[in-house]
Amino acid sequence: MTKRISSELVIRLLTMIPLLWLVLFLPAGTLRYWEAWVFSAVFFACNLALTGYLVVKDPQLLARRMRVGPGAEKSPVQRIIMVFATLGFAAAAVIPALDHRFGWSEMSPAVVLLGDALVVLAYVGFLRVFKENTFGAATIQVEEAQQVISSGPYALVRHPMYSAALVLAVGMPLALGSWWGLLTVLACAPMLVWRLLDEEQFLHANLRGYTEYTRKVRWRLVPGLF
Repeated sequence: MTKRISSELVIRLLTMIPLLWLVLFLPAGTLRYWEAWVFSAVFFACNLALTGYLVVKDPQLLARRMRVGPGAEKSPVQRIIMVFATLGFAAAAVIPALDHRFGWSEMSPAVVLLGDALVVLAYVGFLRVFKENTFGAATIQVEEAQQVISSGPYALVRHPMYSAALVLAVGMPLALGSWWGLLTVLACAPMLVWRLLDEEQFLHANLRGYTEYTRKVRWRLVPGLF
């Protein structure tokens, strides 16, 4: 890992929680929001654990994952998708915070903790994908020597990373105590499907063996459904 990437990684980790607190507690209008405190601790711990794993086991994958966001995408379509994805993630924090402020919905602590468990489950899914696929970049690309991965979670669905992201999208508003926050799932799911369909077109054209792989693995995101 280069010195530049190491410095960038430290900065990202140090700024993650303050930025998250900003989008949670400012709209909430109070610090008395225990769901947000628990979620931010779970979210940071999961990110720290996953980052630590990549630092030790696969720093090259970590470097690929750090090239993320609309500006990192080469395709104009993917830039647009990533803009909406970024806004969707922000909305998944802001809407529950506003819900907490104005009391739009009530949720039992058990459901909130279930949401936190889903967040952890999503990161377990990310970890499983990273263990199986060292080319799992955050942008759509094909690198030299990259091969089709058809084992592990890739034997169940073609895009297990997105499957885990969908679990995170459901878990986040629940963890923040908001039924209304689940509306962000309905908004983000079409963007996720759009991204993976566009990605598949790219992989069909640029990754040897991908077309044969899609004939063997039928489901893209959710086994038995899509």
